[in-house]
Amino acid sequence: MTTDAHSNPGAESGLRQQIAEAIDANEVILFMKGTPEAPACGFSARTVAALQTLGTPFAAVDVLSDPQIRQELSALSNWPTIPQLFVNGELVGGCDIVTEMYESGELADLLGAEAANGDLAGDPPVAPSASFTPVENRLG
Repeated sequence: MTTDAHSNPGAESGLRQQIAEAIDANEVILFMKGTPEAPACGFSARTVAALQTLGTPFAAVDVLSDPQIRQELSALSNWPTIPQLFVNGELVGGCDIVTEMYESGELADLLGAEAANGDLAGDPPVAPSASFTPVENRLG
């Protein structure tokens, strides 16, 4: 049985709980527009590129699959923009912060990865060791 958040006020809090559980269950999780294979915006593509370049396995949630996900995520994180990267249950930030951390080596340190060389301009590189786990089906 599917629930409509508009007819069921508890649906928002239930979805928020599911988002919180996904954040807790995944060491690295990225809430993004699109999927890692097909990002739907440049900011999401750039954030995916940083994670993939570092070879970091991560879970991904497509916020475009359900508008309520984005609304509840922003209410939970107090962060208005997408993408949003969480590491060990803590919000790291959006594309600008992730990019700055990548370029300074802080992101590699946070993720326990080797620092990568190069910038994130152009097509996102795909590291063979990077993998992702879609979790949008658990949140939809």
